[in-house]
Amino acid sequence: MGIRDRARAELVREITDTARRHLAERGAATLSVRAVTRELGMSPSAVYRYFPNRDALLTALILEAYQGVADAATTAESDVPRADLAGRWLAVFRAVRGWALDHPHEYALIYGSPVPGYVAPQDTAVPAAGVALLLARIAVDAAAGAGLEPPPGPPVPEELRADAADRTAQVLQDLPVESDGLDGIDPRAVIAVVDAWTMLFGTVSFELFGHYHRVVEARSAHLDHVARTCGRAVGIRGL
Repeated sequence: MGIRDRARAELVREITDTARRHLAERGAATLSVRAVTRELGMSPSAVYRYFPNRDALLTALILEAYQGVADAATTAESDVPRADLAGRWLAVFRAVRGWALDHPHEYALIYGSPVPGYVAPQDTAVPAAGVALLLARIAVDAAAGAGLEPPPGPPVPEELRADAADRTAQVLQDLPVESDGLDGIDPRAVIAVVDAWTMLFGTVSFELFGHYHRVVEARSAHLDHVARTCGRAVGIRGL
């Protein structure tokens, strides 16, 4: 990076760091570019070149949050031996919970109440799928290796089969996998990965937002139980 690019990156980082602190102290609904510039001692016109309005600043924070939770999950999963599919699966669940507890305000920004008047742009969709694709990667590796155990439960309803096929095609497009590794995957396993993604963030959200108060106190053990239950539904062995 040249001097100008480094200076720009440092300024953007300073702006987003200040905005993140405002987010924690005042909430997303009251986030203001002008308030951030006042704290930094800058003129609004200088900041507007990088973040022309509140929504642009919110989008930057949202993208950083999605990337942060995906990076935490990816790092934890990559530390587990590739052959230990159950361990990799558990690592993703635990890492998401750990990141959420360490970054509650950023987590609330992406999985809490919608910010009034804000509509997320389409370019947030890909970062938002990072954890889901990581779970899919583990399921694909399991299918291509020892194979998935036959998923329990009833067959996928006809109305859901198109979604299962679409998600399989998406994995082929988004992940560097051989199509042979997906041959014969039961649609129940595909939908079970979607369910696991839903259960993971639902469980973490219930804990973070206080819904488990006086209901579940052993929350780390509970998350592991949810992870194992979801993993067995996918057909991952060893859970």
